[in-house]
Amino acid sequence: MFMATETEFAPWYVVKSDDKKRARLDLISHLLSKIPYEEVARDKVTLPKRQKPGDYQEPDYPFRFIPEVRR
Repeated sequence: MFMATETEFAPWYVVKSDDKKRARLDLISHLLSKIPYEEVARDKVTLPKRQKPGDYQEPDYPFRFIPEVRR
């Protein structure tokens, strides 16, 4: 299958996965290394004051949550 479908435009990569955690990290690192990117100028981040313990209030922000997979 690899020989019949691999092209310069769409190459196949194989991950040695005896150690699953290491394999996942290697894969993530490899994928990120294939994405061309440039540094972007960023605004300085300012954090709000910390709330007192027990007084936490959810921020008023329309978060986009991913669906949870139920098992």
